[in-house]
Amino acid sequence: MAGVVSIDRFKSLLGRPSLTSQYYLELALPQTEGSDAGFRSALSRKGIELSSGDQENLNLYCTEASLPGSSIATLEQTSDRTGVTERHAHRRVFDDRIDFTFYVDAEKYLVINFFEAWIDYITGSSDATIDQDKPTYFYRMNYPDEYTCSGMKITKFERDSNKKGSSLTYNFIKAFPISINSMPVSYDSSQLLKCTVSMTYLRYTITPTRTTTPPAGSATQTPAQEKQKKELADLEAQALADDTGRSLEEARRIQQGDFVETVIGGESDGPVPLQVIPFQPQ
Repeated sequence: MAGVVSIDRFKSLLGRPSLTSQYYLELALPQTEGSDAGFRSALSRKGIELSSGDQENLNLYCTEASLPGSSIATLEQTSDRTGVTERHAHRRVFDDRIDFTFYVDAEKYLVINFFEAWIDYITGSSDATIDQDKPTYFYRMNYPDEYTCSGMKITKFERDSNKKGSSLTYNFIKAFPISINSMPVSYDSSQLLKCTVSMTYLRYTITPTRTTTPPAGSATQTPAQEKQKKELADLEAQALADDTGRSLEEARRIQQGDFVETVIGGESDGPVPLQVIPFQPQ
């Protein structure tokens, strides 16, 4: 009868949905002729000595990010046929900005100092000869080749992608920060301080990867190890059977990657037999 639906069958059709919390940001430093010495000098004048550990911390402090998008720009053609309007694609348009939100550490205020120094470097106000406290303060913008970076990446992955799965790496071309949002502080309640930075870029490319490395522990094992593994699997299956009320055989099938279908709708004249559907990895 139509209308008989099972949760397990729906899961098998849906597959495994991706989660938003599994990503990694890799920031890059602006380089001039292949060297980041100019930007590092600007950081030093701000009292920032950026170590490799600091660069890693900047990436880990990122708590929110966005995967970029794009669209197709079109032109309307109305004079070809009477009463007919056609649209023709003429270029791809990339989003003009992407936002990142970072936690701010209490030791160095690393995120704030880093992006403030980068914006100073863009405007040329990081020059040692410029005194920003003077009323007659002025600056001269640096060239884009000096303040943009082409090594910034966002990688979207899954929890077990190091075993078998796919990932997407977004590579940003000529990226640089364009704004640092204001950060409210208050005596009313203490909360984690966050800094949101908007960056722009010329375009992005996507590099898909697929890992087929076998899971750890798949190498040949000794008889003793095999016995210990089987005993552990039997204990886990028994615990699963006790928790779910299913038979030990059903628990073992679930443990091996199969799942037991449970009918939650429809009519039947008698008991509905349980049906085991092999799980097909996505």
